[in-house]
Amino acid sequence: MSQAPETLTPLLLAGAPESLHDTLRSAPALEALLTELLDQGRAAWPTVALAPAALLHHVGRHLREEGTPLDALKQLHAADVYLACACAQGEPQALQLFEKHVLQKAAARLSRHLTAMVDEVLQVTRQRLLLGVHGCAPKIAEYSGRGSLGGWVRIVASRIGGELLEQTGRHEQSSTPPEALEQLLSRDDPERNVLQAHSRQALSESLQAALATLSERERALLRLHHLHGLTMDRIATLYAEPRSSVARHVAQARERLLKLTHRELAARLKLDGREVESLLGLVQSRLDLSLHRLMS
Repeated sequence: MSQAPETLTPLLLAGAPESLHDTLRSAPALEALLTELLDQGRAAWPTVALAPAALLHHVGRHLREEGTPLDALKQLHAADVYLACACAQGEPQALQLFEKHVLQKAAARLSRHLTAMVDEVLQVTRQRLLLGVHGCAPKIAEYSGRGSLGGWVRIVASRIGGELLEQTGRHEQSSTPPEALEQLLSRDDPERNVLQAHSRQALSESLQAALATLSERERALLRLHHLHGLTMDRIATLYAEPRSSVARHVAQARERLLKLTHRELAARLKLDGREVESLLGLVQSRLDLSLHRLMS
């Protein structure tokens, strides 16, 4: 049902620059235009709950003094700005629809040079667009609605892909000095002396080699949970998947990392299974910290 007449304009003014207030108040048929904008968004995404105040405050923030505000409102991609605003609010249905209808389509149109790292590009894109940092609104709140949301996201994802390609070495493949790995053990651990210099080096290299063997998706899930501290519920929302499925995949990735590290370590140190288990056991209980050091 549409909003009652003469109630939407104040919501728009609450977000718009004060210098535009008089122009907007005197604009003919502004109330009808705002009602249409709201109705188009609701019709496009009927399962997404978004308060009129949130949408119109978002639209008002992006109005500029250049040109005619009424023309700018008429040219808005109503359905796109509605979805983007709901995502900025953290609305679960909006996040799932964004994943399916926007992000995945953007991934399909990335440059062929990024084919091998699509999961990593998508992970970083999700983080930048959908997660607020230090109390700030998510980046998707910067989408104004003047162009299509799909095109805007593709530009963001392509830039992120370029950044990742330009990096001289990926985080999980970077060289980690033995001293950093040694610090994984508490200083009062009586078994700390087990890690002689060559063992520390081998363990560091084994963890890095194991990380490099994991799939992009496995590394992405481990980063989100172990490095960025996201809960299973939050990761499930970002990936638009059931929480139980995400939790299972994170656990499987963690277990595979340990098994791969075990194999690498045995090969490098030429130890039998029991000796490797003893050495790896010193780090296994602190895997969260080891992942943080090696993936940050």
